[in-house]
Amino acid sequence: MSLHRTGILCVVSGPSGSGKTTVCRGAAEATPLYYTVSCTTRAQRPGEVHGRDYFFLTEEEFKKRITAGDFLEHAQVHGRRYGTLKSEVLPRLAAGEDVVMDLDPQGAAQLRACEDLAIRHSLVDVFILPASIDELRARLTNRRSESEAELQLRLLNAIDEMQHWTIYAYTVISRSKQEDLADFLAILTAERHRSSRLRFPAS
Repeated sequence: MSLHRTGILCVVSGPSGSGKTTVCRGAAEATPLYYTVSCTTRAQRPGEVHGRDYFFLTEEEFKKRITAGDFLEHAQVHGRRYGTLKSEVLPRLAAGEDVVMDLDPQGAAQLRACEDLAIRHSLVDVFILPASIDELRARLTNRRSESEAELQLRLLNAIDEMQHWTIYAYTVISRSKQEDLADFLAILTAERHRSSRLRFPAS
């Protein structure tokens, strides 16, 4: 009988502007990897598409889904709610697919504390760490998607989030988009070769 590999749940964190979304999207294009679509109550930005970039929900819709137990994790960040639906993750892991999630440290902590053994076995966490606060400020400023007040809030939150990198199994110190993606793909390749992920098929 041939061995088969169980699915990987790769959580990628980093402050706004660190490039984590770019890394996740690039990896999903470069290798078989499903990039989850999160739910959020924040406003839809120009060019964003519902169901592709996010599932945009009202505050009431989000709360209903919390009550229904639909979320694998959820948190409040920058005054807005974010969460990942169980339906985006669990069926794919059960089928042996690899999944990548873009989460803040609150969400990552929830997954680490998850009692579901399938989640805990599949979990790999990676932190994208900006080279400096000045570099992060430049990236956020160039996005031109926030007001000055929102920019300052994101920078303050970024400083707090950056304290969490030591908790993660892997840290990528951000350089260029190409180098960050290459580093992330190297981590993913190594995790796909872990002996503990190999199983004999059930007879």
